[in-house]
Parts: sequence; C-alpha cells; structure tokens
Amino acid sequence: MRLKFGRPDIERYRERFDVPVAEPDAALSITWLGVSTLLVDDGTSAMMTDGFFSRPGLAEVGLGRLASSESRIDYCLNRAGVNRLAAVLPVHTHYDHVLDSAAVARRTGARLVGGESAANVARGHGLSSDDIVVATPGETLNLGPFGVTLIESHHCPPDRFPGEITEPVVPPAKASAYRCGEAWSTLIHHAPSDRRLLIQGSAGFLPGALDGQRAEVAYLGIGQLGLQPEDYVTEYWEQTVRRVEARRVVLIHWDDFFRPLSEPVRALPYAADDLDVSMRILSRLAERDGVALSLPTLWQHADPWA
Repeated sequence: MRLKFGRPDIERYRERFDVPVAEPDAALSITWLGVSTLLVDDGTSAMMTDGFFSRPGLAEVGLGRLASSESRIDYCLNRAGVNRLAAVLPVHTHYDHVLDSAAVARRTGARLVGGESAANVARGHGLSSDDIVVATPGETLNLGPFGVTLIESHHCPPDRFPGEITEPVVPPAKASAYRCGEAWSTLIHHAPSDRRLLIQGSAGFLPGALDGQRAEVAYLGIGQLGLQPEDYVTEYWEQTVRRVEARRVVLIHWDDFFRPLSEPVRALPYAADDLDVSMRILSRLAERDGVALSLPTLWQHADPWA
C-alpha cells in the first residue's frame, strides 16, 4: 500500500464552490456547518442533521474520552443564527456525527430523531423520552412543514466502530463507544415549496434502497470515498444520485473534522481520504449525467435549487 503524505489543496476546486446564495425570500435554504451537519431552514421552521461542532483533536479522539464543548457549540449556533429547531437528525451514531446532537437539541428545543442507537446516545446525554423520537425506517415523519423519511443505508467501508448502541452512552466516553448504529439516507420534503432533498451522510449505500424516491438536490457524503475502488464510487453514484434523479449534487464530509470551525476549512489528509480521487471520478460522472456538482461554502445560507 502506497503511503501518501500531505492533504489535497481545496483551492484546486475553487470553481466548484458555486452553490447559489439564498436570497432573503428563498423558499428554503441549506447551510453547511462541517462534516454532515446541515441546517435546513425555510425562515419559519428549521431542522439540522448531526449538529457536530465540538470537533475534538486527533490526540483526544485516539487517547482520551470525548464530551461536548459547550463553547464551540455556542459559537457555531450563534454564528449560523440558530436558536430554534424542530428536530436534530443524526445520520448515524459515530462520534463525528452524534457527539453534540443531544446538546444542540437541548439548546434549541428540538426533538432528537433517529434509530435506537441515537436514542441511547440521547438518553446517556440527558435527554428525556419526550425529547426523543425513534423513527420507523421508511415511514414519513411530519415535522412542521417538513416531511422526513429515514431509509436504511450502510456506512462507507471500513466502518471502524460497527454495530448498534444498546445502552446509554454517558459522556465523557471513548470514541469507540459511539458505534455506527443505524446509517440513514435522509429524505426531506418541504411541503410548501414541494422541494425534495436527499442527505447521504456517509458514502455507503444499500442497493435498491432509494428505488422510487425523488429529490432534486442531493447532499452527498464522500468521507473515505477516495480510498474506494472506482467501481464502488460509480455504484455509489448510481444508488444515490441517479436513483433519486438529482440535478444538483453538493459534496460534504470531506473536511478535516479534527480542526475547529473557527479556523479555515481544509480537506482531510491523504492518510484518511483522497478528495482528489473522489473529485476526478465524480466530476466525470456528473458531466456524463448532466448533473451540477458543487462543494459547499461553510456558514453560507445557500439555495441549491436556484
């Protein structure tokens, strides 16, 4: 196996940071807040995936026990202009997705929505049963103007901490306590505008799971995708983007999540992923299918339907 040093230079993809900025009267905006954390907001009601803002450093993750950073959560929510949410939806329960979900839900009056693993994290982090919704896969939950459907999926290989979380996780806890749990394809339908969105938080898929589903926009997690064989990347595109007939794809979960959001965003090092490989293959697939392929701008309220 060839060891590649350094990290990709995101300046090479400057032209891909082209998701239109949301106008003040936009029917719906999406704000990327690192990894797979997305704020979905129509100006009246809002929801968020993950809400991961603490972003502990590599040494702490590898050697220590993890707990939410209250100051980092406050900084990020304030900067994003978030004070009220209808729901927080972890895309799966690895620490880089669910570590802060309960804390964000508590601060914003949201319910935490997910599988039984997410519920056990929420219980261990102090949420009451009234604040937790265990979703039924494939069934639509109505959350204000949003219809949310969680469809079973897979995590991108390798899954370093596989399995379900069967007992409450009480912080501080090791990263290994945050096993993957249920990995979701999250489908959101904004009824007032009839806009549909797919959020694929991890670069994994379950063949055929999205058959018959539609979404004009897909936010596609690509963490570890650059380390996969090209056939895997192509099939991932087929099972997500082509299945839902998306016309714009925005790539997420490529940023270095050991770095706080108060510092400039950068790509994961080559030792963990290869953004250059992902961009090369996905750019070709997008061009073939006539799909707009974009990278998101941190903190920017965007309108990918524009």
